[in-house]
Order: sequence, then structure tokens, then C-alpha cells
Amino acid sequence: MLLALAAVLPAVEATIFAVLGFQAVRGLAPQVTAVWPYGTYHELRWLFVYHRTIPGFLLAFVGISALRGVLTAAFASLAWPTTVPRPSWRWLLRRNIWIAILTALILSPWAALSMAFATTGLSWYLIASLLPLLVLAPFLLRAGVVAGWWRGLPRIRLVGWAWLNFAVLTGAGALLALVPLWWGVPLAALCGVVNGLLWRQSVAVAVTPGRTRWRLVPVTPLLIVLLVLMFPAIQPLAGNLQGGRAGWRPPIVTEPLPDSVPYAVIALAGHDSEYDGEPAADPRVERFSYRGLDEQDRPLPYTAVDTHRSLGNSAATLAEQVEALHQRTNRPVALLGHSEGAMVARTYLENWPSTEVEAVLLFSPLVMPGRAYYPPAEITRGWGVMAGWQLRVLQTFWNITDESDEEPDQEFIRSLLADAPFYRNRTLCPVPGVRMVAFLPTVTALEAPPGEYHRIPVYELPALHGGLIDRADVADLVLDFLSGESVQRSQVQYEVLQRFGAPWQPPPLALVINPVWKAGREADPAFTGRICEAR
Repeated sequence: MLLALAAVLPAVEATIFAVLGFQAVRGLAPQVTAVWPYGTYHELRWLFVYHRTIPGFLLAFVGISALRGVLTAAFASLAWPTTVPRPSWRWLLRRNIWIAILTALILSPWAALSMAFATTGLSWYLIASLLPLLVLAPFLLRAGVVAGWWRGLPRIRLVGWAWLNFAVLTGAGALLALVPLWWGVPLAALCGVVNGLLWRQSVAVAVTPGRTRWRLVPVTPLLIVLLVLMFPAIQPLAGNLQGGRAGWRPPIVTEPLPDSVPYAVIALAGHDSEYDGEPAADPRVERFSYRGLDEQDRPLPYTAVDTHRSLGNSAATLAEQVEALHQRTNRPVALLGHSEGAMVARTYLENWPSTEVEAVLLFSPLVMPGRAYYPPAEITRGWGVMAGWQLRVLQTFWNITDESDEEPDQEFIRSLLADAPFYRNRTLCPVPGVRMVAFLPTVTALEAPPGEYHRIPVYELPALHGGLIDRADVADLVLDFLSGESVQRSQVQYEVLQRFGAPWQPPPLALVINPVWKAGREADPAFTGRICEAR
């Protein structure tokens, strides 16, 4: 009965995905019967994306958590070892329901963090949302079956079973992302059987009497408080790792261009970068200014706050600078954009398709951002409304230590949300008459859902977001591309990592159901598995 129950529910979810043709969520089905707390995290991500009102969210939150409690009580009862007296069904049911609600509350901030990933497509949000889940899993696993679960350290065997379930769910999700949708139904059932076996082992270890270290110390509450207190450090740490901030001076700016390069070049820095007005080493190269040009058509200095403008406004500013640089040098223009700068360059190509720009290099572009939505703060109804408020609360914590004063409603983020169909579909699509290449760090593989993610040449290298543009070997590739050579390299491990990251991404909001996105204008990669489809 345990194995049958564990197998049926993932098969049902996989069948629903196959009927809907929902390609992007194929890897999520095994998680519905996973060992605690992965099942709760599975429901929370669906709920954060697919709700429209705050009362509706709260009702669904309690209802889904109660159903999760009933399900875990059933799993615990069926998995209970015969050598240990089993408590009554009523005790198991009562305990698991309230523990399910408590677990959902504990994991809620991390589910909201995954929404930030779905909005921006930045992999560090996804990684930051999973690390606390892994840390808490062995502690929360005991909660539904042991009375004093919040005291003491879990046994090392319990830690091993909890992390093994994470590894199984990751591998199963990657495999489901590889096979056709309908093949996923029996495969999801098989993964459910493995979940049932893991339930049996995990419950046995949790309830079998044995020595507990620090048995009088409230370790679990202290750990939860510690993780919450660590929130303010997350965003500054990620900002230091992803590059493109103050002092951004890649080789294209600091070194002269060779004579083989026929272009004038505009280098566009990323989010929260700054510019002091210092000119580039070569007069044919300019830094893009998010503030625009002065009276002599020179790029104005700007601060980090200036990069918070909408992508449309920044693209319009870029259009003026392209025209001014072309007139000054009488050369075709090449754009080199990093992170947000890459998105500005791509937005410019969409809005000004026939200009003096003939070559574009995109460094660490956001891969399929805008997969979720939340309305502006003044609007109380819309898809993801409660998720938006959770992100605003989290951002308040982050701003304690982050000097950039980010906010979920800044113009840059709202432009990603408003034009999500375009950025989901066309960021890495070709533009007629423009030579293009995207330099993708390996970590961006975690950002792309299963399916097609580019139709322009890409050069993939092991690196973190923003970690390519300052490398000497990459600087040589930039000059090769600007000199007219072909630059391209796809790595097998990139697609492998893409599939392994898929099970832990939040489900994308279907384009057709959000009125903000003008349903029908773009095909939905979440269902087609393809990009650059005809409008």
C-alpha cells in the first residue's frame, strides 16, 4: 500500500502535465510523494505562482497544507516499522496537519526566493532558495513522527536519507525532462516507488530509539532563526560574486582595439554598476551611460541607481548614443552588453531593428526571465500578488546590508515582468542583419528550463554569472568576433546541468492566462519547448 500510494500520485500529476502539454514542469511530478519537507516545497512553488488574491492565497495555503498533513500521516503510518509501537491514527493525523502548516510557514520565504529567480532568471536566487531546504530537511523530517523533534541533532543516518531523497528527486526530474511527456507517466510512477522506499527507511531511522546529541537544546528553532538572520547577507554576497558592479572596466574598455576591428563599440555594464566618466583607452570605444549624453555627446557619469530604469527607457538612451557614436566615428557600431546591459542591447535590437548596429555580444544575459508575475504594490489583485508582498518583505531584510536599495517594484524589474513574453521567447533569437553571439557561464544552465534556449551562436564556459567578461581568454574571443571570425562553443555538460536544475525551478505562469501579457501574441516556451516561434 505504501509503494502504491507513493507511485499513483506522481503518475497522476505527470498525466495532467502530459494532457496539458506542460513541458517546463515535467521534472516536478516525483516531488508530490517525496519525503518531508520536499513535498511541501513542491506545493508552495505552485501556490506562489498560481494565485490571484491574498484571501485566496491564504485559504489555499491552509487547505493545501492540511492535505499535505493527511498525506504525510498516511505515509508515516504505512512506513512505520513493526519493531516500534505505532501511535494512533488520530495522533498522527493531528500532528502531521499542524506540522504541515508550520513547515509551510518555515519554507515560505525560500519559496518566495524562488519566485525572485522566476522573475529575473538569476541562478543565485535558485541556489539560495535550495540551500536552506537542504539544511532544514533532516530536522523537519522528524517533525511528523517524533514528539520532541525540535530538540537535539538528527542522527547522521537521517541526514543521509533526507539528502538522498533530494538527490533522487534531482536525478528523477532530470530524467523526466529528457523523455517525452507521456513516457513520463510510468517513469514518475517508478520514481514514486523509490519515494515509498525512502519513506520506509526515513521513518524507521526517525522513530527507532537511540542516542540523540544535544537532546535538551532547541536546535531546530535556533537553526530557523539563524537562517532568517542570514537573509540580509544573501543579496550583497551574490552581488559581489556576479560582477558588473562599481569599477567595471573590462579589457574592451582598458585596451586599444586592433586595426582588424571595423566597428565602433559601446560597452554596456550590468545592474548596479557605476561610471565615473573616464573615457576608454581607444577612442572608438565608449561606455554606455544609463543617464545619457552631455552637450558634447559624451557619456555622462552615472550611479548604481541609474541602472534601475526600465529596459525600454535604457534602450531609448542607447539609441541616442548609437547614433552619436556612429556620426562621430563614421563606423558601424557593435554592442557589448553584460547582464542587464545585455538585456538593454537586446531590447534595443527589438525596438530599433534597422540601425547602425551590425554586431552584438551578450555576456551573461538573463535566460528566460519573466516566468512568474506579481502586480505592482498598489494593485491588490493579480497573479502572484501575495508572492510580491513576500518579496517586498524579504527585500526589506536585504536592504539592511545592501547599499543599492533594491526593491521588487523598481522599473527594471517591472519592465521584465511587463514584457515577459518577449524576454522568455526572444532574448537569444537572431536579428536580421546583425551578427550575434552570447557568452554563457555554466551556472546559467540552472536558469534555463528544459527545451530550446538559444538560436544564436553561444560560447559556454565554466563560470559564475558575470564571471567571463574580465577573463583574458574571453577578451581574445571578443576581438576575434569583432574582427569577423566565427565564435561558438556548446558544451555537453551545459544541457546536463540544465536538466538537473529543472526539478527545483518554480512552475512558469502560462502566458495565455495573464491579461497583462496580451495573450496570444507570443507562443509559450513552457508548453512548446521552443523559442523564437512566429508571433
